[in-house]
Amino acid sequence: MTVLKIDRPAPGVVRLLINRPQKRNAVDQETRTALVDALEATQADADCRAIVLGGVDHVFSAGGDLPSMLGQSEQQARERMRHGHRACRLIANSRVPVVAAAEGFCAGAVIGLALLSDAVIAGRDTRFLFPFLRLGLVPDWGLLRSLPMRIGVPAARRIFTSARAVSGEEAYRIGLVDEFVDGGDVMLASVERAAALASLSPRAYERMKRALLQPSPGFEADLRREEDDQTAMFLGGDFPEGYAAFTEKRDPVFTALPPGVRGDDPRS
Repeated sequence: MTVLKIDRPAPGVVRLLINRPQKRNAVDQETRTALVDALEATQADADCRAIVLGGVDHVFSAGGDLPSMLGQSEQQARERMRHGHRACRLIANSRVPVVAAAEGFCAGAVIGLALLSDAVIAGRDTRFLFPFLRLGLVPDWGLLRSLPMRIGVPAARRIFTSARAVSGEEAYRIGLVDEFVDGGDVMLASVERAAALASLSPRAYERMKRALLQPSPGFEADLRREEDDQTAMFLGGDFPEGYAAFTEKRDPVFTALPPGVRGDDPRS
């Protein structure tokens, strides 16, 4: 049985589902490798315009596979962390939007992957658990940056030091997730969100995402970057198409950003 199920539930949308139901989709080395390989493949796939990340059986993931963490040498521990960080970077720097379907039980490091995504969707049955400190570990996979960025340092500290689970409804209220599906289908909502993101201008989205993730050192630098970004959009093909769609009262049809080409590349 493959540890990662891959399908295309909507035009332009690739779905990656962790498939270890007997372990509540806990992530071991095989799963990390499959996830990294799949994420790299999406970046080279011209037909991929958005990604949905989730788990099978309405469970996102129980986090890292704890037994596999015991008895490591320093070299093994560092290699394990660096391998996980490859997945983190691939999601954070993805050329296409990533939507995390936070169904059911969501624990540990995999929440880090979710918070590096472009959108996180939860439901009434969602439970977020951050067990790191009780296990004698520090929050990892980017969580010490991504969670405070979403909810602030004091709230992040309270969550990291508390043993209680955060419900999907509370997560939405405090800004941990972007959408709360009350009584609905989280996975369906995630696919729909991914399809909507896939329809946006990929060049404009890539520039916006990069500016949000890598803010300029000051307001004047922000304005210079904005000048560069918007000038490129004025001169490119997406704005004429967006304007034509607006005047014709139809949905715009933007061309994909070619794999390996960033939104600021003159080839785009």
